[in-house]
Amino acid sequence: MLFVMLAVAPPQFAEIRVVDDETGRGVPLVELITVNHIRFVTDNAGRIAFNEPGLLGRELFFTVKSHGYEMKKDGFGFPGVRVTPQAGQAVQIKIVRKNLAERLCRLTGEGKYRDSNLLGLKPPLAESPNRGLVAGQDSVQAVKYRGEVYWFWGDTQRMSYPLGLFRTSGAKTPTPDAKFDPAAGIAFDYFTDKTGFSRAMVPLPERSQGVIWIDGVCVAPDQNGHEKLVAHYSRRKGLAEQLEHGLAVFDDDKSIFVPMKDLPLSETWRYPHGHPEIVETGGKRWLYCGNPALNVRVPATFEAVLDSKQYEAFTKEWQKEMPPVGSTEEATMVRAGKLKPEEARFYPANAADPKERIRLHNGTVRWNAYRQKWIMLAGQSGGKSSNLGEVWYAEADEPTGPFASAVKVVTHDRQSFYNVCHHAFLDRDGSRIIHFEGTYTSDFSGNPDKTPRYEYNQILYKLDLDKVAPPKK
Repeated sequence: MLFVMLAVAPPQFAEIRVVDDETGRGVPLVELITVNHIRFVTDNAGRIAFNEPGLLGRELFFTVKSHGYEMKKDGFGFPGVRVTPQAGQAVQIKIVRKNLAERLCRLTGEGKYRDSNLLGLKPPLAESPNRGLVAGQDSVQAVKYRGEVYWFWGDTQRMSYPLGLFRTSGAKTPTPDAKFDPAAGIAFDYFTDKTGFSRAMVPLPERSQGVIWIDGVCVAPDQNGHEKLVAHYSRRKGLAEQLEHGLAVFDDDKSIFVPMKDLPLSETWRYPHGHPEIVETGGKRWLYCGNPALNVRVPATFEAVLDSKQYEAFTKEWQKEMPPVGSTEEATMVRAGKLKPEEARFYPANAADPKERIRLHNGTVRWNAYRQKWIMLAGQSGGKSSNLGEVWYAEADEPTGPFASAVKVVTHDRQSFYNVCHHAFLDRDGSRIIHFEGTYTSDFSGNPDKTPRYEYNQILYKLDLDKVAPPKK
């Protein structure tokens, strides 16, 4: 088949911009739907470049939808607005945020500022040194290492074929200073192959079967004081079946993870997992880990991380024999009458309805200097608005809790937002302002609708801690 490219005049667009009624910032991931079900989705700047044939210059009604945001309904109960898009002109729509956290931008994938580009506007995000040709990415791990931030993701999609990269992708960025505003996005410098596409960070070519995911990425000094970047890797046949797992160390010359220690399939907790955190207690530095509860620890040295015998699990106290107790185990014990709800450490009450308990999915626990507390941001398993789309905030005096009460900060209506990660290196204003991301997808939601460009990508939120807890005096 022969394709002929014809020169055409640049199209004339009308600009429709949706902004947060409180902050005035453009809101990404807002859907505008016409009466005949034409759907437009705002880009990272909250813009839509509108050039629908036959509809420019005509009054249109748009139904307006956005997760955690609300549009005022008209007299007939329709949440939307009347707009007359005119070529070369801009119209603004205000939307009211119900989420406590503010949605800032999509971090990964192509076309983040697609509509702004069509309108001839310069995006605020700097050009990436190596863009990675990424279409979608799942589940982030990020850690500061040797003066930079290293980022790793799970399955990564490419535009050139439905099958992408399933052996972990990665990128680097400079460590952000206090002046850096992540609201525009992050210019990831991807590790790429000769085609420019993101390449495998755990290649293992001799073990061809299965996907390879990593977690528990952490930095630990060896006996000579040299930093080592370590991760737990899992080679899997789908979500359920694990084929092998172990510990891998980053090779700085080759920029890949190299397996260092195999673990038996029966080993379920004596290794770094989740998003580890350094904790100093009793005059000793520990690496605490877990997902989201920090309920496993090991001395914070490279040699100890590789030694299964040095791991401890938190049940009612630290010990080495029994596996840790987390939110799922506590929920089971509460339902069975073996644990009083108020005695749970990782199964918090809903602050808005204390009779309801929140079974936590994956997330992080970080020390927060502003609150002078350990703060948890985690998803929920079996949420009301969405199965895996609700994000909760809780705090405690110790990294092991108890996290007695939780506040919902983000909701996604029948869409998933899982594997939440708070990046403490992006905290601002004395850690009063924090930033977290998660994977946005229709997977596990029961909803077949996939949002164009946003599906299976990372979205960044900002949270002012004064909105979820009494202001610091």
